[in-house]
Amino acid sequence: MERSGNVKALVTGSSSGIGYEIAKYLDELGYELILVSRYKKELEEIKKHFKNNVSIIALDLSNEESCYELYKAVTDEKIDILVNNAGFGVHGEFIYTDLNKELEMIDLNIKAVHILTKLFLKDMKKRNKGYILNVSSLASFQAGPLMASYYGTKAYVLRLTMAIYEELRRKKYNINVSILCPGPVETRFNEAAKIRSAISGMSSDYVARYAINMMFKKKLIIIPGFTMILSYYVSKLIPTKLLLKITYDIQKKKEKK
Repeated sequence: MERSGNVKALVTGSSSGIGYEIAKYLDELGYELILVSRYKKELEEIKKHFKNNVSIIALDLSNEESCYELYKAVTDEKIDILVNNAGFGVHGEFIYTDLNKELEMIDLNIKAVHILTKLFLKDMKKRNKGYILNVSSLASFQAGPLMASYYGTKAYVLRLTMAIYEELRRKKYNINVSILCPGPVETRFNEAAKIRSAISGMSSDYVARYAINMMFKKKLIIIPGFTMILSYYVSKLIPTKLLLKITYDIQKKKEKK
């Protein structure tokens, strides 16, 4: 699966967690990298860990203009792989959660993914090749009491990606879009959302490698881990109101005391 020549991947939210591990694995496979995050110092530090050419761009993609700025900065780079990983969550009862924080989350989790997917997909269409991996969550398949807005943003990304996949398939383009839907993963997500893990998560390294391998196999929906795949299918058999109660209880256990 290793690549040779001038092949490039752009990974957002790549200063830590799944994004960093995806970038590290793509580096192993021979890709030149463009790493994007709002954390410039962290990007400068992790840049030392890669063997291939790495460019870093520090931008806050929750700002719509930053999305266009990013695209313009790399428009001549001929990106082979786009990974839309940047995102965060907000925990709490919807009536009490901070509206401004939620709107920032919607801008990053939805609007940035939408803009970047569209812009880079147009370029890939011209060359008739490329991969896009949008990072969602197992949460995208259901409603999430106590994380209502976050679950909603991930559902949007899931449905958007699925629809684009079919449009590309019908036209027989040599372009693939995939959606990564992991369960709990050991990252800084919980810290940012101000919650604690209710169950132990998978390693971000495992999730990243599994995701990229499945992306290259052109799998549409990527769910790492047998337990998470099983929970996905089991959840389809549970009545909606019962599933809401179960999800609420799980999220309640995550509250920091």
